[in-house]
Amino acid sequence: MAGPSLTIFFLSFLFFCAISEASKCSVKGLPEVRNISALPQSNYGRGGLAHTTVAGSLLHGLKEVEVWLQTFSPGSGTPIHRHSCEEVFVVLKGSGTLYLAPNSHEKSPGKPQEFSIFANSTFHIPVNDAHQVRNTNEHEDLQVLVVISRPPVKVFIYEDWFVPHAAAKLKFPYYWDEECLEVEPPPKDEL
Repeated sequence: MAGPSLTIFFLSFLFFCAISEASKCSVKGLPEVRNISALPQSNYGRGGLAHTTVAGSLLHGLKEVEVWLQTFSPGSGTPIHRHSCEEVFVVLKGSGTLYLAPNSHEKSPGKPQEFSIFANSTFHIPVNDAHQVRNTNEHEDLQVLVVISRPPVKVFIYEDWFVPHAAAKLKFPYYWDEECLEVEPPPKDEL
């Protein structure tokens, strides 16, 4: 019969093996307080991007919102895109430009409006308005905290502002969700 020390050792060993085999997708159930710098970060093949899902639908089991921390090096940014959810940005540091096509409900996004963004500024993107965020500052990174509604996000990506909506490329699930998606998500409640 094994003593308590051997039992504790065996259980600790099993726990260690389970943790070391876990993917970045298995953080559901962790404590509510997390160190952001300890969360997985990647550029997902997009040069100049550092993305961290602070709280996510597939990663953490959230159903209504997702929170991301994104850092863009000088000259980098998002692709021109739109999605059927609201999005809120808080600029934590740096500066850049928001390109927003509020007439996205025509045949194509069309010529965007340009807005300067800077540390301590905030802005929101209405549902289905094509937009792009770029770090136009040559000297420092642009860091933003992003909150989206209704995850996981279906994103439509445009080569330029005059590509017809029907020719936009659908990306679903988006990069930071795809390796965690095990089954088709349930349909969203479109009230």
